[in-house]
Amino acid sequence: MTLQDRIADVEGRVARACAASGRDVSDVKVIAVTKYVSLKTVAAVLEAGLEDIAESRWQDAEHKWKALGDKGTWHFIGHLQTNKVKDVIGKFEYIHSLDRLSLAKELHKKADAAGITVKVFLQVNISGEDTKFGLPPEAVPGFLREIASLHRVKVIGLMTMAPHEGDPELTRPVFRGLRELRDELNLLALTPEPIQELSMGMSNDFEVAIQEGATQVRLGTVLVGHEEGA
Repeated sequence: MTLQDRIADVEGRVARACAASGRDVSDVKVIAVTKYVSLKTVAAVLEAGLEDIAESRWQDAEHKWKALGDKGTWHFIGHLQTNKVKDVIGKFEYIHSLDRLSLAKELHKKADAAGITVKVFLQVNISGEDTKFGLPPEAVPGFLREIASLHRVKVIGLMTMAPHEGDPELTRPVFRGLRELRDELNLLALTPEPIQELSMGMSNDFEVAIQEGATQVRLGTVLVGHEEGA
């Protein structure tokens, strides 16, 4: 399949998932995960009209961002080491993986020095898997209270990763759990503005995630392909 074929296929699948759950397609943002493709392909993705680009490691993203960072909107979706904050702050508009206080403090410090506000998603380990990063759901209210004074860090959403299942339907409880957590947090009013965004769903399970309320889906192979050695 060509890039255009994959984009058309994904758009159709997003539309059907939205229709099945009574949602409008404009409520779902498709983020192209480009960590496994070349600079040339990232350029083609942007030229094709996909505006949101995601990378998970600065050392892999650096040459792409330096060439194309003035185009599109860039999302950092990987585990972010505190000593790498200086590299991504001001370049990636969204950080999808805030999961600890030390990282929040460093993001605030570097954003404050730059005179900007960084928009973040709290990464939540809904599935409870030992291999996944993220706050346990029960720790999220306390964490929001801890970072409330960090005015340069704006929590706009929650992010989670579901286990990779042969049957995507098995991921539904994870996505539903994140949506329910967001709604519970908003009832507690722990953030200046209600938390709106849910970053959940990848190539294997994004349709189920959309049906459960995803507002941003992170799509790699199914959308942009996979290139060895990229």
